[in-house]
Formats: sequence, structure tokens, C-alpha cells
Amino acid sequence: MQNKIRFSIVGFGNIGRRHAEHIISNPDTELVAICDTDETVAAKAPEGVNFYTDIDLMLATEQVDVLCVCTPNYLHEPHTIAGLSAGLHTVVEKPMAISVQACENMIAAAAQTGKTIFAVKQNRYNPPVQEVKKLIDNKDLGKIYMMQVNCFWNRGDAYYAGSGWRGSKQRDGGCLFTQFSHFVDILYYLNGPINDAYGRIENFAHRHNTEVEDTGSFVLKADNGAIINFNFTTCAYERNMEGSITIMAEHGAVKIGGQYLNTIEYQKLAAATLPHINITAKANDYGLYQGSMSNHDKVIQNVVNVLNHNHTVMTSAEEGRDVVSIIERMYAGARKA
Repeated sequence: MQNKIRFSIVGFGNIGRRHAEHIISNPDTELVAICDTDETVAAKAPEGVNFYTDIDLMLATEQVDVLCVCTPNYLHEPHTIAGLSAGLHTVVEKPMAISVQACENMIAAAAQTGKTIFAVKQNRYNPPVQEVKKLIDNKDLGKIYMMQVNCFWNRGDAYYAGSGWRGSKQRDGGCLFTQFSHFVDILYYLNGPINDAYGRIENFAHRHNTEVEDTGSFVLKADNGAIINFNFTTCAYERNMEGSITIMAEHGAVKIGGQYLNTIEYQKLAAATLPHINITAKANDYGLYQGSMSNHDKVIQNVVNVLNHNHTVMTSAEEGRDVVSIIERMYAGARKA
């Protein structure tokens, strides 16, 4: 019988607590320690879990196998490298980092230490995404002609008021990093790399509390020739409205829809019929707002499967870097509306 995999977490906000919940509930994992610079969140730490305000002290003191990096975007690089340098595998929340160079630094540290980076892209586990991935991998759709990605979410003043980093260009990076990197990842996961991007961005409703855009529309060209239209906003009135990916291809058309890529909304296929899928209550609910589908249990299980059973990492560091590269390309091709 194998020993439980021992975890620590740095960053104990909404997403850090989600990691803790699934580590504790998994029979093959154990949560040993938590670190956050905000001492007040210590009261939310599970009983029996050691709490630190200094990551270096936690890394030097605790004997663990994995560090979950759940801190703000700009801290993903230094905290991941600190964990790797301490001899730990790392699970890194989205986005992997806010520059390709930062990702490369993380990958180099993993290679030097012989440890693994698990990039968190939990929407890959969504059943509709998995079904469409099988269609594409089996060549059932033939050549993909066109894809449309729509991300229409709401982020109000309370979301930004509760944070010192959200909406900061240097610490947040922008909507494509913080809100919609999962959708860029699913685009990449299903259809591969992007070689060209241009579009327009604007900050319509958040100029008083952010330095970044809240709306954008892009045209992308994929390596396989597909044309992609990518639309996003955090200005949907009062609540999240839609997160969808539509594919037009040689042998069919299919739309993954709902608010969080949680349904098969449309299908007309020459060689297959997808199962009926309509998941209605699995979003990450953070009270004032909702995030993407809640599949972090599967992220933690993937760590177990990789470390104990030699399975494949669901999202590698290299794939995490490639998603950041697409986002950088999109911002480089953007003009203010």
C-alpha cells in the first residue's frame, strides 16, 4: 500500500480553499500545511493543518511532496520555482504565469530539479469537452474550418474591491489571463497552436477600478488553417451569461455551450452522435461571482495518478506555456477599440 501524497498550499483565498477541500476528501492525499501572508485566513485553515505566513519557512519546515500554488498571477513564477527548488512537485493555478519568459523559467527549474509542474486547466475534464476531443482525435469531424469562442461573464465592483491585485496590469495581466485563459486553453486543447491574431480591446465598465480591458474581439488563424473568432467580456449584465465554443468542420458542426462549457448545445454530425450532456450545477461558486467548472477534484486525482501510477499529466508545463504564448500573441495583435 502506497503512502498518501502530502500536500502544502501557498495562497489560501477562494481557489486555495477549493484545493484544500479536494486534497482532504481524496483518500490518497493529505493536506499538511498552508501558507498565506494574510494571518486572518488562518481561522479558515482545516483543523490539524499547520499555518504559515512565510513560504520559505513552510518549505524549510514541512516534509511534503507537492506544493499547490494558488497565489495571484504575478506570484506563480516565484512560488513555483521556490517549491521546485525545495524538492516538491508543483500544481500551478491558471494562468501558469503572465509571460512566456516566466513559464520558461519555471520549466527550466522543473528540469533542473527533476520535479513535475501540473498546470491547472480543469475545464479539460468537462464531459462535453472530452466528447468533442474524442471526435477530433478520431478524425470524425474531418478538416476544421472555423471556430467561434464566446465568453460573456460578469465581474462587478465587489470582485475588484476585495483584492489588491485584480485588474492590475502588472499583477493580474488582463482578462485573457485571469478570467478567460481556460477558454484559450480549450481552444488550444481541441485545435492546436495559433500563428496569427488581431483584434480590438476596450475597458467599458471598469475604468474606475482596473487598468486592463473588460471586453475584446479577436480573429485568430490556427496552424491547421482554421479561422477562429474569440469574443469576451466581463460586462454581462448582473451574472455570467455564456461560455461556448462552436466548431464548423468538414463532417459536422457542434457547439459546446452553457455558462461554463457544460452542455452540448448543438450537434449535426456525419459519423457520430454525442451523448446528451447538460450539467447544471458544477461551477466554482465564490459567493460574489462564479468561475469555471469545478473539476479540481480531478486535478488532484491526476497528481495521484501521475505520481503513484505513472499516468500522463493532464496539462503539462509546456502546454501551460503555449496557452500563455497564445494570450501574448493576442494582446500583441490588439488595438484599443
